[in-house]
Amino acid sequence: MTPRVAVVEDEEAISELLRYNLEAEGFEVDAIMRGDEAETRLKERVPDLLILDWMLPGVSGIELCRRLRQRSETERLPIIMLTARGEESERVRGLSTGADDYVVKPFSTPELMARVKAMLRRAKPEVLASVLRCGELELDRETHRVHRKGREVRLGPTEFKLLEFLMSSPARVFSRSQLLDGVWGHDIYVDERTVDVHIGRLRKAVNLPGMSDVIRTVRGAGYSIEG
Repeated sequence: MTPRVAVVEDEEAISELLRYNLEAEGFEVDAIMRGDEAETRLKERVPDLLILDWMLPGVSGIELCRRLRQRSETERLPIIMLTARGEESERVRGLSTGADDYVVKPFSTPELMARVKAMLRRAKPEVLASVLRCGELELDRETHRVHRKGREVRLGPTEFKLLEFLMSSPARVFSRSQLLDGVWGHDIYVDERTVDVHIGRLRKAVNLPGMSDVIRTVRGAGYSIEG
C-alpha cells in the first residue's frame, strides 16, 4: 500500500513542485486547489498525511485544520501547515489550531520531504515499514511474500494488496467502498461485489489447513483482519 499524501495548495507551481517530489519519493499524491473541495474529499477518503496551505479559496487552511480536528476520522491526521506567515504569533496560532508542523514559504524541498517522512514514521509507522506483522501473518512489501506461522501463503496481486490494506490497520472494520478506494483506487469503477469475491480468495489462501479464520466479516459493515 503506497503512502498517500493530500496536498491542499492553490498556487499551481507549488502544488506541482510538491506533487513531483512526493511522487519521486514513492508517495501517492492527491492535489487539491480549494479548501472547501478539500473538506469534501477528506470526508470521502482520509490520507496518511496532509500538507495544508494557510491561505486558500473557499475555506481557509486554518479553518479547515480546526474542522478536521473536530472529526473522529481526522482528529489524528498528521498535518503540516504550509504558509508565507513566519511570525511567531502566527506559528503559535497554526500549531494551537491542530497543525503538527509548520513550514514557512519559501521552503527547502528536501527539508519538507524529510519532515513528511519523519512525521509518518512517528504517526503511522506501518505505512513506511517494509514488513507488516499481524498475529500469525507476516507480509513483506519488498519481496511481495506472505507467511503464516512460517509457512508461505501464495497470493495473486489483488489479494496481496487487499491483505496489505487490511494489515495496515488490524482489527479495524473497512466497508466495501473503503476497500475499493484503498485497493483499487477511486478513479477505477469496480462493483462492490468484486470485494466479496477477492475476500473469499484471500480467506481461502491465508486460512491454511488446521488454522483459524483470521478475516472477520461484520454483517452490514464490512471486513477486518484479526491481530
